[in-house]
Amino acid sequence: MNPDNQAEQAEAQGKEFLLFTLADQEYGIDILKVQEIRGYDAQTVTRIANVPSFIKGVTNLRGVIVPIVDLRMKFNLDNVEYTPHTVVVILNLDSRVIGVVVDGVSDVLVLQAAQISPAPQFGSTFSTEHLTGIGTVGERMLILVDIEKLMTSEEMALVEGAAIA
Repeated sequence: MNPDNQAEQAEAQGKEFLLFTLADQEYGIDILKVQEIRGYDAQTVTRIANVPSFIKGVTNLRGVIVPIVDLRMKFNLDNVEYTPHTVVVILNLDSRVIGVVVDGVSDVLVLQAAQISPAPQFGSTFSTEHLTGIGTVGERMLILVDIEKLMTSEEMALVEGAAIA
């Protein structure tokens, strides 16, 4: 099969996103970055001094030390009590494994290119570089996050240091 036909076929099939909620808003991330989904257990997260508040700490996942980031805090949303629905999405990003705490996981959805609009631009006061776009499914609007860019921003280098410390 020629590479152009493969690209067209992949485009026609759409892209799969894991949908999760934060403060009543739905977000989507590339399903290929997701390693697993686990319930959030504060008892298994070890706090680390002198890291930003959105870094909850680290946990040991089958011998791998995994930094845990609370996306609600990272996005400056209201703080919330953790419930039985609160989960950690374990991400496999290049050579790193990172966990992100979200309010809940709702769905896996395939979006076609026609259902994805570019991320809005808000000028230089607010960076949207970690957004890949806005997905629409009927009346639902989904904020599509480039989790790789979000987790490799400068401040996330602190997560890397925390996991090694």
